[in-house]
This record gives sequence, structure tokens and C-alpha cells, in this order.
Amino acid sequence: MAFNSYLFWLFFVVVIGIYRILPHRGQNRLLLVASYVFYGAWDARFLLLIALSTVVDFFVAQQLAKAPRKSRLARRWCALSITVNLGILAVFKYFDFFTTSFAGLLEALFGYHADPFTLNVILPVGISFYTFQTLSYTIDVYRGQTRPATNLLDFGLYVAFFPQLVAGPIERSHRLLPQIINPRKPRGGDFTKGLYLIVTGLFAKIVIADNMAFICNGVFAAPASEVGGIDRVVGIYAFAFQIYGDFYGYSAIARGISLWMGIDLMANFRMPYFARSPSDFWQRWHISLSSWLRDYLYIPLGGNRGGKWLTYRNLMLTMLLGGLWHGAGWTFVCWGLYQGLLLCAYRPFEKRIREQESGVLRRVASTFLFFNLVCIGWLFFRAESLSQVWVFFTEIFFTDFTSTFLANYGLRSILYLAGPFLLFEIWLERRRDLLALTKVHWGWRAAAYSYALFMLLVHQPHRSSEFIYFQF
Repeated sequence: MAFNSYLFWLFFVVVIGIYRILPHRGQNRLLLVASYVFYGAWDARFLLLIALSTVVDFFVAQQLAKAPRKSRLARRWCALSITVNLGILAVFKYFDFFTTSFAGLLEALFGYHADPFTLNVILPVGISFYTFQTLSYTIDVYRGQTRPATNLLDFGLYVAFFPQLVAGPIERSHRLLPQIINPRKPRGGDFTKGLYLIVTGLFAKIVIADNMAFICNGVFAAPASEVGGIDRVVGIYAFAFQIYGDFYGYSAIARGISLWMGIDLMANFRMPYFARSPSDFWQRWHISLSSWLRDYLYIPLGGNRGGKWLTYRNLMLTMLLGGLWHGAGWTFVCWGLYQGLLLCAYRPFEKRIREQESGVLRRVASTFLFFNLVCIGWLFFRAESLSQVWVFFTEIFFTDFTSTFLANYGLRSILYLAGPFLLFEIWLERRRDLLALTKVHWGWRAAAYSYALFMLLVHQPHRSSEFIYFQF
């Protein structure tokens, strides 16, 4: 039941119709049932994992509230929550990867061939998202930064709230739980903001991401003899706009439908391709994950408090684990290492880059340079294997910088489909307001929505694709 399916919108119409006539407590119960139905539509068996995580963390938080703050007993309860949540994640997401990698290492170093023991289990949709969300809750209760929920069903809704359940944003308890526990009153502007987010989200997903996927998949699946180096470059750029349109689209729609129910989710993106440095990028891209890694991994490791080299170590470890969070594969490990190297390489120049407020050419040049560095990283993220990464690099830089019809078709598609959206984001960036379109004259909004509707009707993709981040 993806956001770009008719089935989801039929489901949502039924839910919102009943939601409007219920009191607060009934609304919460309805949303909890709807959330479990929504997730169960993929595979009902994995509802047990969400229920287990919910019960364990609710119980642990109650015990943490009774134990002396940061005492040995409190640490043990917190460790139980971390062990259960990360244990589930490790079994379903990483077990097969580590066992096959260890078997490969034995064969490479000692010539010993071992058949790895694998579970071959299906990866539950969105398991990394709700695992990190529940982990942040128990850690915040342990730190004394949030009060534990007193109602199991309300806490269950916090864990399983269906708009953000399978691909975020990863909401902190201090933001989302009070909106669930307390009665929600109608707020002026929620419908307008929600409509804007849903329209732009559907445009980004269907018009941009799904059409870019057709180009990107063609390039990455083509044999080396059928495409050239320029085609490979275009395929990488197509993926850059695919993943942005895909993930921004999901996050925007999730925020929009939540606003229609009186719940305000955090913004997960802020024009990330206009970033001029790695730290700027991670304050704009997947903000809920980058802030989670900062608060629960980078700072506990020591942050920047231990001098230059320890700071670099902490950055590398944080991004390495951030890469592994995205997927159990060596391509994601390398992507995380690459992002860590970018953070370390740019760190001495961050202050100078931030101070470049004057000079349009300098800002454009630094933005263009960093955008291309991000795209190099997307090659690791998209490639099926490290050998495919090597094929792309060698063809682009050394052996076959030629093109086929794919390059021309891909470039024209990027300019035609993604170009207007980038121009719109330039306008948003200059206004420094993600919701600026909701504050202009209704005629301009009507024109923008009419254009989006026209593109949605005319440029249906050859094949609809699942949201990329569902696999994480």
C-alpha cells in the first residue's frame, strides 16, 4: 500500500472520514488499527516484530522511570532495550551479510572454503526506521530528556504511526508523543500546507523519481558493450534525481497527510542539492537520520571534543555505521566511508565556506562541485556490487567515454522533468521558507498545482516503482 497507489488513497479516505467524527481517544485507537493494517498489507507476520519492540520499550521505559537516573540498574534496563532492538535488526538485516562476508574472508586469507550459514529471511519493510525511533525513546528516557508514556496503546501509535512508519522521518518522542497523547485541535493552515506537501510529494515521486528510474535502471542493467561512459554519467545523474524525488516525495506526502490529521511531522529535507559542503548537506538531507546519528552516536563517541584526529575517527565511524544502516552490503559500507572522507576533507574549510555569503560565482561553483561529489557517492549507493562501481569508473575515466541514444534521452528527461522542480527549489532557497508557496496569492498556487496535475496525468512512468527507502 504505497503512497503512489490508488489502494492507499482509498484506504486513507476511509480512515480520515472516520477519524473526523471520533473523539481524541477514538482517533488514537483508529490510527493504531489503521497503522497495523497498513503495515500488515506488506507482510502481516512482521507485525509481531513491531508489537515486540513496542511492548519491550514501553516496559523498559516504565522501569527506567522507577530506577535512579543513570544508575547501574537504569543502565541495565537501557541495555535490554538496545539489545532487543538491535538484535532483531541484526538477525533480519545483517546476519546473512556478515556470515557470507566471513566465509569469503576465510577463503581469501587461508584458502579455506566454508559454506556460510544463512537465514534467507525477507527484510521487514522499514525495520531500520522504527527500530531507531524506539531506540531514541528509551535512550531519551534513560537520559531524563523525555517522560515515559503511561498508556501502551498511545505508545504503540507512536511506534507504528502509518504515515512515517516505513520510511520516516525518524521522529523523536518529545515531538511526536505529546501530539498523540494530547487532544488535537484544528489549526488554520493545516489543510493548505498538507495539500501543498502532498502535491509536491506526488510530483517528486511519480513525475521525477519514477521516470528517472526508467533511465537509471536501463543504464545500470545494460551490458558494457551496449552503453558508453557518457551514458554511465547520465545514469548516475538520473539516480541522483531519482533518489531525491523518491525520498523527498515520501517524506512530503507523509507530512501532508499527517497535517490533515492534526499531527506535525518534522521536515526531512531542505533543498539538499544546494549544499556547498558535507556538513551543510547532512543538515539538508534525511535530517531525521543525520541528527539521530549525531545525537546517539557521534556525540557519545566524543564528537569533536578530543582533538582533530579523534574527531576524524568519530566522523568516520559515524558515517560507516550510517552506511550500514542503509543496507547490508559492501557498496553501502563504501558509501559510508566515502561520506566520512568527505566530512574529514572538508572540515578544515567549513568555516570559510559558510562565510562565502557574497560572490554568486563562488557559491555556484562550490555548490556545483559538491553536487558532483555527492553524485560520485550515489554510484556506490546504487551499484549492485563493487565490481560494477569499478566498471563505471573505468569506462567514464579511462576506456569508453562515448554515448548512445540513452545519454541524449536521459539528459533531455532530466532537464524537462526535474529542471522546473530545481528552479522552484531555487525560489524556495531564496525565500528561506519550505512552505513559501502556501503564502503567495491563490492564483499562483492554482497555477503551480495545475502544472503539477498536468504533469502527473501526462507523464505517467513506464512502470511504477516502490519507494527506495522501503528496503531500509
